[in-house]
Amino acid sequence: MMWHVLCGDVAARQLSPLIKRDDSTQIKVLRDDLAVGPLQDVDRPPCAARVAFWQSVWPEEARAELDLSLLSSDAQWLQALPQQPYSVTVWHGDSASEQLMLARVAFWLGESPVSFHEVHCGTGQSHTGARRAVSMCSPEQLAAFVPKEVSTARRRQLADIWAEQRASSSVLRCWRAGQCLASGYEVPDAALIAACDNAWRPLARVMAAVMKEADGYFPTDYFVYWRARVLATQGVVMIDGDTREGYSGLKVRRPA
Repeated sequence: MMWHVLCGDVAARQLSPLIKRDDSTQIKVLRDDLAVGPLQDVDRPPCAARVAFWQSVWPEEARAELDLSLLSSDAQWLQALPQQPYSVTVWHGDSASEQLMLARVAFWLGESPVSFHEVHCGTGQSHTGARRAVSMCSPEQLAAFVPKEVSTARRRQLADIWAEQRASSSVLRCWRAGQCLASGYEVPDAALIAACDNAWRPLARVMAAVMKEADGYFPTDYFVYWRARVLATQGVVMIDGDTREGYSGLKVRRPA
């Protein structure tokens, strides 16, 4: 019996053709982007601080799509892993979110007798153009990767990474050269400001530039949009347009 654990729905769709799901084989999708936001209570339902973070990030017009009850249910699922009969295989690439997901699973498995394997689908690179998440792999590519048993020493190493990051007050985590580097929102904020000038530009184009140049993590459009809104409230940038239609019709520039 096996759990195949992945980060995000796109990765699950890519893997699904390879997995015959029945009572003995299941895909578990963990959707939380662990690279961003506070982690101190992410493993403690009801995960109030984590919930509040995502409520801030998601724009008001899209919050009906947001099911934050998954944060608590995923935490409970992870905590029950050592007591259930399924083996666990985690599929991961070069994103900080995937690497932290792997570390989180290792933490909760601890030294239990549950069989634990990993499938590394990345390139080992963090920068744009070379890095690769599971969601970027075709089913044919995924079929070529070979699961590797996670040794006891590696379990402990991964568990230590998760414990360290969960205890940290940092709000941004990047994965570079096999290390998790923590920082604040100044990294995406600086990139967003640099992508603006004194003329109005489509916000979507500015956001795309920030997402493309991010090193060590894969910022989502809603995360970058949130940082743009925060910077606008601080007067660092100006946003113009009707927010009821999302960010696609908005423009942004630096103050004159």
